[in-house]
Formats: sequence, C-alpha cells, structure tokens
Amino acid sequence: MKVTYYGHSCFAVETAGKTLLFDPFITPNPLAASVDIASLKPDFILLSHGHFDHVSDVETIARASGATIIAGYEVVEWFGNKGIENRIHMNSGGSCNLEFGRVTFTTAIHSSSLPDGSYGGQPGGFRVETAEGAFYYSGDTALTCDMELIAAAGPLKFAALCIGDHFTMGARDAATAAEWLGCREVLGVHYNTFPPITIDREAAKQAFELKGARLHLPGIGETVTF
Repeated sequence: MKVTYYGHSCFAVETAGKTLLFDPFITPNPLAASVDIASLKPDFILLSHGHFDHVSDVETIARASGATIIAGYEVVEWFGNKGIENRIHMNSGGSCNLEFGRVTFTTAIHSSSLPDGSYGGQPGGFRVETAEGAFYYSGDTALTCDMELIAAAGPLKFAALCIGDHFTMGARDAATAAEWLGCREVLGVHYNTFPPITIDREAAKQAFELKGARLHLPGIGETVTF
C-alpha cells in the first residue's frame, strides 16, 4: 500500500488500483509549493471536515479528475451546491462499500465549518478496509477512547494521526492513540504548517518509540509503503 504525503493533513493512498486523496490543502500551503495539483488524479477525495486547511483544493482537483467526494453530509452538500456531481454522503458510524473496499466515517472530537462560514456538520475520520489491509485516518481530533473501538474492528496496516498539538492531539496523545489502536506504523499529519503546530520531530518520534510504534514523517511529495 503506497502512501504519498502532500503536506499538512493531505496524503494519497494507492490501493486496489484506485487512488484515495485525503483533505487536500496544497496550493495555500507554502510548504507544499513543489506539488503540482494538476498532476493529482484521484478516484476518490475523502474529507474529514470542512475547515479551510482540509478542503481548499477540493473543487479544483475534483473538477479536473472527476473524483468522487466522500465526507459528512453537510460538507458533501456544500460541494454539491458548487456543481460537483460525484458525491457520497456519510455520517458518524456509517459505512459504505466501494470498488476498492469499505469506508467507515469514524468519530472525531473537533469542530467543523466551511470556508464561507457555513455549518460543516460533524467532523470525523475514516477507517478504510481493503484487500491489502485496513488503515485509519483520525482527522483532526482529541485523544478519545472511541479509538479502542476502531482497534476492535480488526488490525491496521498503518494509522495517519494528527500530531501538531494546539488544535488537535499532540505527539504524546497520538502515541497513546497508536497504542490503543494496536498500530505500530503511524503517518504523522497536521504539523509544522503554522507556528502553533510546529513540532520537535525527534521528540515526537521518541514519544511513539516509548509506545512501541514508529512515527513516519516523510517529506512533502515523498512516498512510503506500508
């Protein structure tokens, strides 16, 4: 399972012949200036919530690629009102079966509004099950015992966890999340983009090592395999 990191909380997963792109915030992010969004051709765009730093490039990428947007009901409706036709509405705890596997919209403790101030509904994350294995993306969230329920659903090849602190879990809480998830391989997201979420990379890695997990912090545009 190949995973490419595009900065902040944006990453793509290639599985079962499909490309899944999560929370595209690329062109407004100076750290991701090397990424040409015109080269991104996802089959699906999965959105954890409506904040600008998770949805800024959705419309452009969706129109160019024809990708299907998967997100909470209100976020999907907002893009539908912009003329995006390929959409799958979800809500907390719900699952849907697609050609690459099964997607469940999981609980997240955060907030959600759209860039124009519209109500963004319930924030969430995703558990994705494929023939190559399952993975979990926390979205923006605090540490929550609900993560133990995700672990109960079966093993994970990797988890993408927010680690920047201030607005979400920091590395210490995310390392605890990895322990609860029973997941040894973690992709760190939502860090270093803005001053409040700047991290000490080595200290973050050590926090995960103490919990028996490995934190991956790939460069922007870099691909790792799980």
